[in-house]
Amino acid sequence: MISGTTTTDADPAAVRSAGPGAVLAAVRAARKAENAAATRVLVAAVEWAALHPAEDLDGAATWWAGRGVDTGIPIAGEGAPLVSEFAVAELATALGMSAESGRRFLGQALELAHRLPKLWARVQAGTLAPWRARRIAEDTQCLSYEAAAHVDQQLAPFAHKVGVAQTQRTVEDAIARYMPDYAAERRDRAAEQRYFAIDHDQVSFAGTSRVHGELDLADALDLEDALTTGAGQLAALGNTESLDVRRSLAVGMLARGQHTLDFEPAAGAVGVVSADRSQARCSTTEDRTADAGRFARREVVLYVHLTHDALRSPGREVPVWVENAGGQLLTAGQVADWCGREDTRRVTVRPVVDLNQPATVDGYRPPEWLAERVYLRDRTCVHPSCHRPARGCDLDHIIPYDHGGPTALHNLACLCRLHHRMKTHGGWTYAMVQPGVFHWRSPHGHTYLRDHTGTTDLTPPPVPPPGQPPER
Repeated sequence: MISGTTTTDADPAAVRSAGPGAVLAAVRAARKAENAAATRVLVAAVEWAALHPAEDLDGAATWWAGRGVDTGIPIAGEGAPLVSEFAVAELATALGMSAESGRRFLGQALELAHRLPKLWARVQAGTLAPWRARRIAEDTQCLSYEAAAHVDQQLAPFAHKVGVAQTQRTVEDAIARYMPDYAAERRDRAAEQRYFAIDHDQVSFAGTSRVHGELDLADALDLEDALTTGAGQLAALGNTESLDVRRSLAVGMLARGQHTLDFEPAAGAVGVVSADRSQARCSTTEDRTADAGRFARREVVLYVHLTHDALRSPGREVPVWVENAGGQLLTAGQVADWCGREDTRRVTVRPVVDLNQPATVDGYRPPEWLAERVYLRDRTCVHPSCHRPARGCDLDHIIPYDHGGPTALHNLACLCRLHHRMKTHGGWTYAMVQPGVFHWRSPHGHTYLRDHTGTTDLTPPPVPPPGQPPER
């Protein structure tokens, strides 16, 4: 804050000369003002819709499916009012939007006001940024009234800090719970869309072709493991090409049945702890033989979160969370299908792991069993607002090892490479205040609390100069 002015109307040069702290304060104040203005636009859009109702779909604004094709579906979900098509177009023009963008914007506003009341109340109270609420509303418009209410109930307390992945998981969970027929239809449609294509119509001058497809998750994980192993072994044999090139070479060797390299991936790690600390591992093993050598058996491991519902319910539609490939919400039936294939040799339910038990080892590098516990606890990079999966992160000693920090569960955390470097060399500091909960401090004194629900900004608003009203 610059004396005599607010951070939102101060001269940029004056803010810059006041130092980095003043620049960050100006950014925070400008974002707060931007959110307040966006809230007023949303409220006005809801009022505009109330002034221009439509009695039936004939005169109502509906979704377009691209290229102006009308789907006949109202712009907000079940229970939201219909709005005059012409009124929506007029609002879009006033906002400087295209007709389609205006429909989307007003649909999100109506979704919030009429189907997501808890989120809407937070937007109006100024505790939830409108852009976050609109992103959730975009995903709930296809839901039934009950399913949308479930999302509202689950996300409202944490909506200010959840990411896209958490929102999508909650929406998928609502679909599985309240719309089983729709869930089955979507799953069948996705299964029918599987394909694998090699595009020879656009062969490059260098003699390369594009390959693309959509596979069953278990098959895709199999292929990923084989390519990763093959690329690594090509490098070990002296190939100096990039990783992507080596992966492409491994595909060619698989296609030609060349088994000079052993493409068998290493045995998988253990399963994933669920909310009730239960774990399961589904191991799919396939024996392959070929005329030109050995293609030894391989194992695909699915890291599955199972809730009490999944363990007790006989239904196939109960949602489960699979960590592989960045995390996917599936159903118990899909996991059972993978585990019930003819080539499945073994299904193992591993013992319970209590992540609250202390675990310390000698030496700098944590062994696999200890690293696994850290992955299970953190699930993602623990830096504020980062959502990179834990299994692709570094394991950081919170108190550095060379400063006396032990290699222990209570002193290890998952940090992606960028945030690991920022902690080590960029002035960021943090502490684990309880298992899985981290208190961060930035180089300029901003503080954040990071837990499994997301990131909470603990930085107090800047203190205004004398005679100026405080921020609200």
